[in-house]
Amino acid sequence: MRAAWQTGPLLLPGVFSPLLAKIAERIGFRAVYLSGGALSAGLGVPDIGLISLAEFAEEARRITSATQLPLVADADTGFGEALNVERTVKLMEASGVAGIHMEDQQMPKRCGHLSGKSLIEAEAMAAKIRAAVAVRRDPNFVLIARTDARGVTSYADAVARAKYYIEAGADAIFPEALESAEEFARFAQDVNGPLLANMTEFGKSALLNADELYAMGYRMILYPLSAFRSAYRAAEETLTSIMQQGHQRDRVPSMMTRAELYDRLQYTDYEDRDKTYFGGS
Repeated sequence: MRAAWQTGPLLLPGVFSPLLAKIAERIGFRAVYLSGGALSAGLGVPDIGLISLAEFAEEARRITSATQLPLVADADTGFGEALNVERTVKLMEASGVAGIHMEDQQMPKRCGHLSGKSLIEAEAMAAKIRAAVAVRRDPNFVLIARTDARGVTSYADAVARAKYYIEAGADAIFPEALESAEEFARFAQDVNGPLLANMTEFGKSALLNADELYAMGYRMILYPLSAFRSAYRAAEETLTSIMQQGHQRDRVPSMMTRAELYDRLQYTDYEDRDKTYFGGS
């Protein structure tokens, strides 16, 4: 994981199912991401801290079982205080996760690009980071500290918190809701360490090019809901067409074919292995 971001921008597409993780690997992505926003929305609830650690860990296990790619997982606020964070790291590591990010919001948390958020004290967040560092078994397990200070207090507070979190042991910093290319560049100059840029749509941040961000100093580029939003828009349009027209014929050209689906699932590989277990018959 750490080596991957040294050779170019590490693009982190949000994958909301094990099959999508397989597709991302096939396309050529070098890592994938489990979004709390996508997991929550897929379960029919908003991203306000309603999903449990156990649900996150189980979904992470399903994804890591389906792909060889490293998975970075959203860990919300760490699911509690410092001692809770110990268990969070243990469960995420046991689920095969390569790294997590935790944010410095108070519960109930909110989407990073919405108003109405509150922050915990920087020292309380640093305690969570120290707890995570203390219990991780794999030194390559990446701990990313997210600060939401830019949208709550000030840019200066976001920088100060980022530096403090690095001192506490964070491997990388995720500054949420920076608002312009100039601000992204300024933050990279002000904070010395690996950075993650969140290129989520419909938020406060400008949607910048990955190479541009990498040149600034951002080693990981996150696309948490891009595929999710596209897929659910397509699904809604298909169901609307069926309801209005009584058939799906007009939507078929935009669908993945049966052969394409079987190919993505490596269906024939399963059949071939099954045959060998029966002596090739």
